[in-house]
Amino acid sequence: MTDRRPDPARLGVGLSLPARKVWAKSDQHAGGGSGAWLPLWRHMADSGAVAGRLWDHWLPLHVRQLIAEALPGGERDARLLAVWLATVHDIGKATPAFACQAEDLAGVMQDHGLVMSTRRLLTERSAAPHGLAGQVLLDEWLHERCGMPKQTRGQFTVIVGGHHGVPPDAGQVRQLRGRSELLRTRGESEGIWRAVQSELLDAAAAACGVTDRMPAWNAVRLPQPVQVLLSATVIVADWIASNPDLFPYYPDAQGQTSAERVEAAWLGLELPAPWQAVDPPQDSEAHYGARFSLPPGARVRPVQAAAVELARELSEPGLLIVEAPMGEGKTEAALAVAEVFAARSGAGGCLFALPTRATGDAMFPRLTHWLERLPDRDRERGAHSVFLAHAKSALNRHYTALMGSPSRPMAVESDAPGTRGAYREGGHVAFAAELVAHQWLRGRKKGMLSSFVVGTIDQLLFGALKTRHLALRHLALAGKVVVIDEAHAYDAYMDTYLDGALAWLGAYRVPVVVLSATLPATRRGELVRAYAGAQAYAGAQAYPETLRPEGAAHAYPLLTAVAPGDMAVERGPAASGRSTRVVLETVADAPEALAERLAAELADGGCALVVRNTVDRVREAAAVLRERFGQQAVTVAHARFIDLDRAAKDSDLRERFGPPETCAGRRPETAHIVVASQVAEQSLDVDFDVLVTDLAPVDLILQRMGRLHRHQRGRPARLRQARCLITGVEPDGDGGEWTDIEGPPPVAVSGSRAVYGAWPLLRAAAVLRPHLREGGPPVCLPQDISSLVQDAYGAMPQGPAGWQDALAAAEKLDEARRTVQKTKARTYRLPAPRPAGRSLLGWIDAGVGDADDTRAGRQQVRDSQDSVEVLVIQRTADGALRTLPHLPPDERGRPRGGLELPTDTEPDAHRARTVAASALRLPHHFSYATADRAVAELEELYIREWQGRQCHWLAGQLILALDEECQCSLAGFALRYSPDDGLEVTRAP
Repeated sequence: MTDRRPDPARLGVGLSLPARKVWAKSDQHAGGGSGAWLPLWRHMADSGAVAGRLWDHWLPLHVRQLIAEALPGGERDARLLAVWLATVHDIGKATPAFACQAEDLAGVMQDHGLVMSTRRLLTERSAAPHGLAGQVLLDEWLHERCGMPKQTRGQFTVIVGGHHGVPPDAGQVRQLRGRSELLRTRGESEGIWRAVQSELLDAAAAACGVTDRMPAWNAVRLPQPVQVLLSATVIVADWIASNPDLFPYYPDAQGQTSAERVEAAWLGLELPAPWQAVDPPQDSEAHYGARFSLPPGARVRPVQAAAVELARELSEPGLLIVEAPMGEGKTEAALAVAEVFAARSGAGGCLFALPTRATGDAMFPRLTHWLERLPDRDRERGAHSVFLAHAKSALNRHYTALMGSPSRPMAVESDAPGTRGAYREGGHVAFAAELVAHQWLRGRKKGMLSSFVVGTIDQLLFGALKTRHLALRHLALAGKVVVIDEAHAYDAYMDTYLDGALAWLGAYRVPVVVLSATLPATRRGELVRAYAGAQAYAGAQAYPETLRPEGAAHAYPLLTAVAPGDMAVERGPAASGRSTRVVLETVADAPEALAERLAAELADGGCALVVRNTVDRVREAAAVLRERFGQQAVTVAHARFIDLDRAAKDSDLRERFGPPETCAGRRPETAHIVVASQVAEQSLDVDFDVLVTDLAPVDLILQRMGRLHRHQRGRPARLRQARCLITGVEPDGDGGEWTDIEGPPPVAVSGSRAVYGAWPLLRAAAVLRPHLREGGPPVCLPQDISSLVQDAYGAMPQGPAGWQDALAAAEKLDEARRTVQKTKARTYRLPAPRPAGRSLLGWIDAGVGDADDTRAGRQQVRDSQDSVEVLVIQRTADGALRTLPHLPPDERGRPRGGLELPTDTEPDAHRARTVAASALRLPHHFSYATADRAVAELEELYIREWQGRQCHWLAGQLILALDEECQCSLAGFALRYSPDDGLEVTRAP
C-alpha cells in the first residue's frame, strides 16, 4: 500500500463491512439498547484530525520542538506520530470485551461474523479495559507488520494503553495476554476479529502517512518526557473528539463528510491559540515602561534590569532565582524575564504559582493588567486563555468577569493607533490580545491547559504527585514559563514535591523563575540541582560547593541562573539605594506588658502591627489591647474568617495602611493597632510605624520587618526610628534575660514551637542577639537580610557557648522531623525521568488515584492535618435559614446580608454564591477523631434541594448553622463568630 497525502479522514475509505460495523460510542438506553451511535472508524478519523489541528494551532512551539527533537524526521515525524497515535488510541474497542456492552450494536457486529458471548464477557471484561486491550493489539501489529523491536514498541503502545489517564503496568499486560478470548473470540470468528483489527490499524497507518516511516522509527528512543507529551496530546484529542456536541453521533451525522465534521467542530470549539511572544525591547526602561504602570519618575531598579540581562545571557532559557528585598519589584522582574524566556524558548504561556489562595487572588488582576499590554507575534490572533487555579476561583470577581466574556472575542484591530498593548519593533506593530476564560478550558482537569494561569503552588506540586491524568498537567507545564513566588515559604515536605516537579521541568527545558526575599544557600543549591539534574550536568556539578562556600561574603540582592546542561552562574546587582535601619528590642511575653509598651510608643498616634504565630495568641492579645485602646482602635486579621470577610480584611488593610498614593485620607490619624497572624507576612503592601513580632524563623521575622517603614510618609516623632519589638519567649525561671552576655537560651512559647520547631527559633535568636543587646547595632534592611538568613541556616555555630547543647538537641529533633517529612512525601512523589527509551509502563503505580486538585490532593502535597471546610449561615429562632446578617453588598450593589434561603427549592444563583463565599476552614481543634465527629454532626443538616447538579455552588458542602447570636456547639466545642474577630472556639462546658 502506498501512502498518499496524510489525512486521517481517509481512514474509512475501502473498509470492509465488518470493520465498518465496529462501534465506539453509544447513547445507551436503560434496557441495554442503543440509540445514537458512532462507528469506531469514524471516531478514529475524528481523533486523528483533531490531533492535527491541535498540533498546527494549539500546541506551543516549545512542546512541538521537544517532540520533534526525539525523531529522525524532526517536526514532520513528530506531527505524523501524534496524529497516528490519536487515530489508533481506541483500537481496543475492536474487541469482544468492549463490544459486548451495547447488546443491539453487538448483535449487528455478530451478524457480520464478529461473534461474542455477551453475557459471559460482561462479567469478565474488567480484565480488558479498552486502553489496555488497544496497547496489546497495537504491540502485536507493530511486531507482525513492521518488525519493530519490543523495547521500541513499548514507547508507542503505552501511550494508547494510558489514554484514560493511567499507563498500565507490566502485570496488567501479562494478565491480558493470557486472556486472549477477551481480545478475539476463539473459534471460527477468531480470524475475522484478527482481520478486522489489522484492517483498521493498516488503514490508520496509511491514512496518517506513517507506513513508510516505521523502519526509521525502529531505532527511536523516546525520552519519557516526550512520551508524556504525546500521551497528553492524545488525551486532549480524544476528549474533544468524544464530545457529541462537536462530533455528533449517527444517524444524525451520517451524511457529514469527515472534512465537514472536523471543520465545524474546530470552529465550534474556538480553542485559543498559544501566546507567541515578541522579543521585548533591549532597553530596560522601555521594556518595563511598556508593560507596567510605573509611577511618574520611577526608574527600573538594578535587580530588575539585571534579571532581564541575565535571562538574555544564558545559552538557553533555564532556571533563574531572584533574591531581593521586599518591595524591590520582584513580580515585575519575573514577568519581564518570563517574556524574554518565552520569546527565546517558544513557550506559549505562563504559570504564576503562589503560596496561598489569597496571594493568588491578589496576583490575578496584576497578571491580567500585564497581559493587556503584552504583544503577540500573531497580530490577528483571537483571545488569550486565562485561568485562576484554585478551588474558589469562581468567587473571584476579576476572574468571573472574564468567564462572562463572549466565547469569540473580537480580534484586536491591527492598524488602529493607540490600541491597548501596542508595541513597535523594527517598523512593525504587534498587539496584545483580549482575554477570555475559555469554557472548554475550565475545570479541574483542563484549566491548567490555558495559556496563562495564576494559582497556588499546589498546582505545580501536583506535577510531581502520582495521580490520574498526570500527563495533562505535564503538558500544561511544559508549554509555559513557570514563576514560583515566595520560595522560602515552604517546608521540607512541600520542598520534596517542589524538587520533584523541578526535575521534570528541567527535563522539559521549561524556563523557571524563582522569587524569594532570600534563600538559605543550601536550599538555593538544592533548587538548582533539582532542575539541572536531568541534564548533562547532573547533581553537584550544576551548583558546585565552590560557587558559594560556607563563610563566603553574602551578595544581596542575588541572581542565580543555570541553563539546561550547564553550570550555575551568579550575579550581584546593586541594591536600589532604599535602606531602613531597624532598632531591635525585646518585650516581655505578657499581653499587659505589650499594652503598656504600645501605649508609650503610640502616645502621639501612629500605627502598630503585632504579628503572632498562632490565632489563639492573636485573639488573646487583641482582647487586652481593646481594653486599653478601645474596640475601634484594634483590627484583627487571621485565617479564621469566612472567605468574604477575609477578603474584606485584606482590602481594608491595603486601603488604610498601604502606599500613601492609594490610602490618602484613610490612614488612621489616632493610634491604631493591627493584630495579625502570619497572613500579614505575604503579598500585602502595607506600612506600619512600629512592629511587634513573636520570635519566629529569621527569614519570616525579616518578612515581617518588610511591613515596617515600607513607604516614605510623615510619622509621629517617636516613631521616625523604625523599631521592632520581639516577644513570644517564655520567662526564664532564674530571672535571666536571653539577650544578656551570659543569658540562657530562649524558650519560645509552646504555640511557636509547635508551628516551627525549636531549632529555627533558637538560630534566629542567636543571629539577632547582637542586635538586641543594649547598644547593639540596628538591623539594616536590605543590607543585612542575606547575612542573617545564611548565618541562621548555615553550618557555622551561632550563639554563646551556653546555648550549644540546646541548639544541638533542637537541631537533632529538627533533622528527624525533616527526614520524616521527606520520607512521607516520597511515598506518592513521581520519580525523576528515566533514561530515553524506557516506556511509561507503570509510570504512576501506587498513586493516589483521581485526587490531584481536590481536598485530598491538596493535603497530599501539603503536610497538613485533615481539616473540615464549612459554609456558614444563620438559623433564626423559627428555624428559617439565612445568610449571615453582617455581609456587605456585592460589587453590583446587591444585598448579601440576611438573605432568606429556601429549603424546598434550590437557592437562586446570587444566594447560592453568597453562601459559597461564606466558607470557613475549621481550626486544628477539629482534626483526627474530632473531625469525624464534627462531620457526622454537620451532616445532620442535609438540604436535598441544595445538593442537586444544578446547584453546583452548594452541592456536597457541609453547612454550619449559627443561631441568632452567631453561636453554636459542635463536637464538644462552643463556636462563636463575629466579623471583627472571626471564629472563636472554646471547650464546651
